[in-house]
Amino acid sequence: MNRAFNRKKDKSWMHTPEALAKHFIAYNAKFLGHTEVDQPKGTEVVKDAVRKLKFQRHIKKSEGQKIPKVELQISIYGVKILDPKSKEVQHNCQLHRISFCADDKTDKRIFTFICKDSESNKHLCYVFDSEKCAEEITLTIGQAFDLAYKKFLESGGKDVETRKQIGGLQKRIQDLEAENSELKKQLQVLEEQLMIAQVPPGSSMSSKTPTDIFDMVPFSPMTPLVPLPASNGSAPQPPARPTEISKDLFGAEPFDPFTCGAADFPPDIQSKLDEMQRQRWRGSKWD
Repeated sequence: MNRAFNRKKDKSWMHTPEALAKHFIAYNAKFLGHTEVDQPKGTEVVKDAVRKLKFQRHIKKSEGQKIPKVELQISIYGVKILDPKSKEVQHNCQLHRISFCADDKTDKRIFTFICKDSESNKHLCYVFDSEKCAEEITLTIGQAFDLAYKKFLESGGKDVETRKQIGGLQKRIQDLEAENSELKKQLQVLEEQLMIAQVPPGSSMSSKTPTDIFDMVPFSPMTPLVPLPASNGSAPQPPARPTEISKDLFGAEPFDPFTCGAADFPPDIQSKLDEMQRQRWRGSKWD
């Protein structure tokens, strides 16, 4: 990694090796954003990137947008950029992909680093604003590089390859999780569309008693045939006979075998019936 400062060699490191090798050092800063650069290193390269992002941030600020705050977690494995509240990782810049790191000597709040994107292979310059810790953050990244390089020499280069494989697997896991989340959303949309398709248009969700082809309610064995008792516990009243009996085409009342008695027939018909009954009785007697 090329560094834009040399005075750190005269200073002792700020953190213990264990803090960066086994854990991480966290800093809070404002994230101005990142932009593509043509070269992987160079002071003028990062200065152009800082001017560009400052101008874009000035426009967004005039529109009412605030500079987002982030948390930086620095270790020998890289620099993670997280949301300070949800701890969601926004960017994971692996250390072996960072090619340049510097703090602005004219503006003590600004520090930057250039990292090669793992997907597009483009060089991106990340710019941050920290009122008090810009130089300290840059020195911490430099210390992480020195510790990682020592570990690389001790392991004969195997440790770096292992970190690359782990980084690739972590990136793959993130992609699969994002893909799984998108598939869940699509599945939910399809289920909602299927439910809408099953309900005919204009129909209500209220239950309706089905009818047969003659638009009559079919007989159900669960339906009681006897009238239910009244709410006060008394026996139900028999159905009242209608006062007006409908007549047939010739004006005669229809014959009801369940309600008519012997006195209901006219006298002439009743006498004929009695005569027929007597003849039948005499015939059976002589037989």
